Amino acid sequence: MSKKLTPRSQDYSKWYNQLVVEADLAENSAVRGSMVIKPYGYAIWEKMQSDLDRRFKETGHENAYFPLFVPKHLFEAEEKNAEGFAKECAVVTHYRLKNDPDNQGKLIVDPEAKLEEELIVRPTSEAIIWSTYKNWIQSYRDLPILVNQWANVVRWEMRTRLFLRTAEFLWQEGHTAHATKAEAIEEAEKMNEVYAEFAREVLAIPVIKGRKSPSERFAGAVETYCIEALMQDGKALQAGTSHFLGQNFAKAFDVKYTSKEGKQEYVWATSWGVSTRLMGALIMSHSDDQGLVLPPKLAPYQVVIVPIYRKQEQLDQITEVAEELMKEFRDKGIRVKFDHRDTHKPGWKFAQYELQGVPTRIAIGPKDLEKGTVELARRDNLSKEFIQRNEVVDRVVALMDEIQDSLYNKALDFQESHTTKVDTFEEFKEVLEKKGGFIAAHWDGTEETEQKIKELTKATIRCIPDKQEKEAGKCVLTNSKSEGRVLFAKAY
Repeated sequence: MSKKLTPRSQDYSKWYNQLVVEADLAENSAVRGSMVIKPYGYAIWEKMQSDLDRRFKETGHENAYFPLFVPKHLFEAEEKNAEGFAKECAVVTHYRLKNDPDNQGKLIVDPEAKLEEELIVRPTSEAIIWSTYKNWIQSYRDLPILVNQWANVVRWEMRTRLFLRTAEFLWQEGHTAHATKAEAIEEAEKMNEVYAEFAREVLAIPVIKGRKSPSERFAGAVETYCIEALMQDGKALQAGTSHFLGQNFAKAFDVKYTSKEGKQEYVWATSWGVSTRLMGALIMSHSDDQGLVLPPKLAPYQVVIVPIYRKQEQLDQITEVAEELMKEFRDKGIRVKFDHRDTHKPGWKFAQYELQGVPTRIAIGPKDLEKGTVELARRDNLSKEFIQRNEVVDRVVALMDEIQDSLYNKALDFQESHTTKVDTFEEFKEVLEKKGGFIAAHWDGTEETEQKIKELTKATIRCIPDKQEKEAGKCVLTNSKSEGRVLFAKAY
């Protein structure tokens, strides 16, 4: 049986790390800082992928794939982007190994196999994609280009944590080209809304939509739109970003089109992405000291049936009922599993499925067969009830929406109760220390003030909310003029 998790109140970080491993989501690999996503964890990611992919295609986007390697000169073409990612880059310098003449059996880099030009392992794909778009775009008739790719990227992180920050991770990255500035801004805002809707409707996570401050923008972006979520420990997590890139990449790669008027114009660009970091957001938004709590829309199986028996004859009778239930569940679109393994006791299975966050669990024993009942357990609130066998399918179907909504509302209540307005820096520090969460405070708009607050408190501006209240005030640190509150928080 899996070991008991460290309580969140005792050590939140340890609880998280244990949960990821014990719930069979992921583990550290032989490659420093990189993870193995295990089948159960990957099944959840696939559900995210599938829903997002549908949303992208419904908004007119197509999938493509671009190379993992970026020639160094292309990477350097957009200076701000190159500078922003330079410290995290993995670089390929040689293309062959050979036997070590001094120690047969070991391999060394062949010095004669040095690449003519070094290759960057993509930390993001703007450079390779915009060098390609140059060949795709000649006329206004070629626009817009609405392309997404599902891929892996490498950012050589020194301090890593499963799902939240790893040297290699999975993501999607959209890259679009437009004829006008207005179209590109509309695209960037639209995709940020797609992410927000996905977070609310599928992850059951309430998010704040807004814009990043200039110092927190994506390297090479004119504007970065974002969704920010609040975790149970009071820290924020950036759950998705969408960037208006202006004409920076078009100019860096000389991507022009001939307008209807016959003029040569630079195109306008966006990029946007979410990653396996969403798995971390999912875990930290809903889970408890017993383990993972999954929204039904993302659960690999939404109900598991566990037989309780002593004799093979009893198992045969229970199996007959379970198979009828499975057919009825599948006809209703419910993902179901019947766990009749004889290698583990029912108590072990109950604990394991609780740990793995399966939304509902049905137990069937000999007495249930006699009474025509089953025991139905909910994962989100750990409640149990006995219910007639002929009513359980409809009850579970109804519970899917009920549990999904309940998780969202619980997370929303937490977010709202942990969003605090402050007017002085003393209040700011006190709330941050004792309560955490989002702090709505006035800011004078300068990078110097932003950096000073970060230096003094480790809190950063998470976003300038779309629904920012336009109220005159004084900066929480400098007392200089401010036009509205922004959201600060400590963050992952």
